[in-house]
Amino acid sequence: MKYYIICGEASGDLHASNLMKQIKLLDHEAEFRFWGGDLMEKQGGKIVRHYKELSFMGFWEVILNVSIIIKNIEFCKKDILEYKPDALILVDYPGFNLRIAEFARKENFKIFYYISPQIWAWKQSRVKKIKRDVDKMLVVLPFEKDFYKKLDFEVEFVGHPLLDAIDDFKQNIISNESFVSKNNLNEKPIVALLPGSRKQEVSKILPIMLDLQSNFEDYQFIIAGTEAIPKDFYYNLIGNRDIKIVYNKTYQLLNSSYAALVKSGTGTLETALFEVPEVVCYKAVKTSYFIAKYFISFKLKFISLVNLIMNRKIVSELIQENYKNINLKTELSKILNDKDCREKMIKEYKELRKNLGGIGASRRSAEIIVDYLNKNQ
Repeated sequence: MKYYIICGEASGDLHASNLMKQIKLLDHEAEFRFWGGDLMEKQGGKIVRHYKELSFMGFWEVILNVSIIIKNIEFCKKDILEYKPDALILVDYPGFNLRIAEFARKENFKIFYYISPQIWAWKQSRVKKIKRDVDKMLVVLPFEKDFYKKLDFEVEFVGHPLLDAIDDFKQNIISNESFVSKNNLNEKPIVALLPGSRKQEVSKILPIMLDLQSNFEDYQFIIAGTEAIPKDFYYNLIGNRDIKIVYNKTYQLLNSSYAALVKSGTGTLETALFEVPEVVCYKAVKTSYFIAKYFISFKLKFISLVNLIMNRKIVSELIQENYKNINLKTELSKILNDKDCREKMIKEYKELRKNLGGIGASRRSAEIIVDYLNKNQ
């Protein structure tokens, strides 16, 4: 069968690539055409657009690039019609994918949504479109099944695919010593810096992280870099500080780290699953932040996935005006030096892992998709 997959960021590329791998095991004649990244390309098929061309963060950034977004949507519709897939698989990325779902429903394509948009945070009205346009919604957070059920829509909880990705990584890792030596790192304990994957967020978040270096000279600060951002961009922010960057090696870095400072997003959950004590950081363009706060603040007590999943404070969140040097210094000191704080956080991480449904999300999702297609051809 023919599968058309759309994701718009690095995490989607990871999860979609693992899904493709499992689909191929069940459907030996599977063909893929997709919007994604390098990991998906390794699974075979034809890439239409790389997610690097699609990534716009925040309300203001979207407005500035609206003409590009519209052109991409129209091109995608045309491309789907020409390819005529047996299944359209949408991976998160709601602003784009829900528009494509509406179009694809009118054209009678089978539509699967893998990793739900965070409509429990804002824009709950989107559930009407999802119920109308999506054949199967596959959710990865444990509370999402009940959330959708209250809105009269049955979805499938498949577990979180990060468990698969991290389990696969750990089965193939050689040693922490190898990572340290290969990247010319010293023997000091590592504080991992995960400032995000977009220029806009890195420029707001990374400088405050970097300013802490002089206060923690017994540790080495290492940046989890992405090749989606030019190296000069990082170096301009680092200046003359002795801080190294490792590119596209976030899991290796986390596996070797003593603590981490992490931009709110998927990275907070990845860090927790590696059992690394962390502080969650977030700062956006003021306009984007205040618009988002207006829609979100009355619904959510937290913004990090770790706290949201556990429905209580597990990790500290420093958001917008609270994200400043003195607060970050205080919170980092806690997770570095307070043994009880570290042990409690790691114990909570273990409970978090149990709540995520166990490994096998990619396999379960592939089985649901292929089985549905076989029954509804």
